Amino acid sequence: MFGTFRDTLLDFLFPPRCHLCRTFIPQAGPLHICPACRERMPPVCHPCCSICGIPFHGFGDDHPCSDCLTHAPGFDAARSALLYEGGGRELIHAFKYHYRTHLRRPLALLAVEQLSEFVALQTPDLIVPVPLHVRRLRSRGFNQAVLLAEPLAREWGLPLKRRLMRRVRWTRPQIELDAGERRANVRGAFAVDNPSQVTGKRILLVDDVFTTGSTVDECARVLKKAGACHVTVITMARAVV
Repeated sequence: MFGTFRDTLLDFLFPPRCHLCRTFIPQAGPLHICPACRERMPPVCHPCCSICGIPFHGFGDDHPCSDCLTHAPGFDAARSALLYEGGGRELIHAFKYHYRTHLRRPLALLAVEQLSEFVALQTPDLIVPVPLHVRRLRSRGFNQAVLLAEPLAREWGLPLKRRLMRRVRWTRPQIELDAGERRANVRGAFAVDNPSQVTGKRILLVDDVFTTGSTVDECARVLKKAGACHVTVITMARAVV
């Protein structure tokens, strides 16, 4: 009863508004995203590739896509909460490029809502965020993967290893490159300083957006070379290219 009164009082003093359109939302809940904006944030639905998670059109069971069959990725499975379009894209852009770091909470809650069952089936031992190079970290001021991984680690009860991986080489922003250039750009860019922390472990690798998968693919290969036995990738959104 106290909680209900407290929440009502807070809503009166600080009216909750939608993170995207700024509309007032009575009884906003933890997401603070209005129904209209939520409709513009489509989730990644089945059927999808059972390996990289890219959605297929139509009906049927999940199965490997042609790309994964032709060029097996370094990770064992990857899934994303949202399609990288509409409201989901706007939310991630505001979080990542406009320094609205508080938006990590609704993004993480959406991932928990969409991906908890899948993550439980993967039985991960720990969470590892994709690292930023120190130069980009200094210029941006934060690593978006770390900010997203922190609430996910709490929600899923997993240890978070923020510094397990390092980006040892400066790379051009992936957004400027095509698929082939992206793979070459990140080759040899990551390292695990203490392989004993990953030996025999099942890793949950976290990033913000899965586009071609080049970055998480390279990270997964480095983790497995260091001794990890299984790598699952989780991202907030999936770009369908």
